[in-house]
Parts: sequence; structure tokens; C-alpha cells
Amino acid sequence: MIKMNKTKLKLEMEKLVETASFSLRKDVYKLIKKSFLSEKNKKAKTALRWILDNANVAEAEKLAICQDTGLPIIFIEAGKGIKISSDLIDTIKEGIESGYKKNYLRPSIVDPLERGKSSYKGGIFHINFSENYKDLKITILPKGFGSENKSQLRMFNPTVEVNEIEEFVLETVKKAGPESCPPFVVGVGIGGTSDHALLLAKKALLSEINKPNRDVFLSKLERTLLKKINALKIGPMGLGGNTTCLAVKIKKEATHIAGLPVGVNISCHALRSASVNIKKIIL
Repeated sequence: MIKMNKTKLKLEMEKLVETASFSLRKDVYKLIKKSFLSEKNKKAKTALRWILDNANVAEAEKLAICQDTGLPIIFIEAGKGIKISSDLIDTIKEGIESGYKKNYLRPSIVDPLERGKSSYKGGIFHINFSENYKDLKITILPKGFGSENKSQLRMFNPTVEVNEIEEFVLETVKKAGPESCPPFVVGVGIGGTSDHALLLAKKALLSEINKPNRDVFLSKLERTLLKKINALKIGPMGLGGNTTCLAVKIKKEATHIAGLPVGVNISCHALRSASVNIKKIIL
């Protein structure tokens, strides 16, 4: 019989919130620093220096990387023998809520129509069962809405050429522009259904952005899109230069013969996520 230690799980969730909110992912930081060192445009270089300084101060002082502390998106990967119950989800929710409160992070969750006073209660859960995990892997992605609001979905004709998909991604980035705090990380989801394509795009943001895609075709497409996006010269904070995008990450899954859904999910430079493999809480 597998039992759950609620106290330990709650503490792990609080730590996860803290890590994601205060410490910029190392892969993201490395690419920002690389862009800073190679950027020739003075204004763009200054903006990249600000971004790096902000990340350094946030981690050292345990401060939020961004004033938009995001809507918590929680991804759960469960291995064999792990029972996913409402009790488990409730404990994770409690830990995330208390993590936000204890670290004085801005409450940003409201009713979609009535709005009203914002709170810490909420979050979106995605659960997947996988043979790749023996235990439980939990990832939090606090998604800021300056970039989330720029998400796009297009249901392409299945006979479409790849260059038309490229144009759609470029069009989405153009619409995002300076308002979404570039340099971006652009997640692209191809296949599945309309909702699943957008989920794939969001999951793509969890990939290590400084490593090539294992799929050779997708890896080439990512490089092509990155080059085209940076040629837009929007630049860090819209100040021009060569660094509009840090990386493009693509995920694909099988779809229906009559369809080709493509979703795009953009992250600002503050791409925040953190994961934990839960072992100690299972007794």
C-alpha cells in the first residue's frame, strides 16, 4: 500500500514555487549571457545586461524575477505504482498556495468573468502516466500573461507546406512584439487536436532550450525559425538588435488524416519552471 506524507509533499511544493520564482533557469540564463556577449546593438546589449542583473539580484535576494508571478501550470508525470488521487492534487495545491503566500508573491488569480479580488487559489494541472518514471515528477511553470496572451492556434489544411507553418509562427511573434518582453522562447506544438497542439507548445517550453531537438527534422526547423525570428530585429525589450528570440522548441504528435493543428505559446525572457522528483514523500 503506497501512502503519502502530506507534510513533506507540501514542503516540496513550497520549495518548488520558490525555485521557479526566484531563480531563472540555468539554460535560459546561459543563452541570455551568450546573446549579451555577441550583441552589437548598444541599446539591446544594455537591455540584456539589465535582464542578467535582474536575474542575479532576484536569486541572491530571494525576490520575484518578474512582478507578474504567473498562473501556476503544474505538470505531473506518474510512474508505475503511483496512485493519483484528489487528495494528492489537493496537497499539491495547498503547497503551491502556501509557497506563494510565504514568499510574498503577487496573487494573480481571479474569476474569468466576475473578476473581483485576486487570490492564490487556482492553477492548471496536466497529468501524464509514463513508464519512464518510477516515482512522481512534478513541474511548475508560473506563466506570465504578457506572453500567454499572445498564444495562437491555427488549424491548417493537411496539404500545407512547412513554409506556411513557419510564416504562421513568424506572424505570431510579430504580433507579440515588445509587449511580451523579448527576447522570447517560442514553443510550437504540431499535431493532435486543437487543444493538444497548444498543450504541446507549452510543454515545449519545458525542454532544455540550449540543447538541440532529438528529432533531426524538428531540430532543423527550430534553427530555421530562430534565424528568421531574430531577423525581425525586434530585439530585447523592443530595442532592436539581433536577439529577439533565444530559442524555438517544437513538439509534435500524431494527428487525424484530415487535420494539421499548430499551436504557438510564447514565453518572455523570464521563462520560469522548476521540477522535483518525489521519492522521500512516498513511504
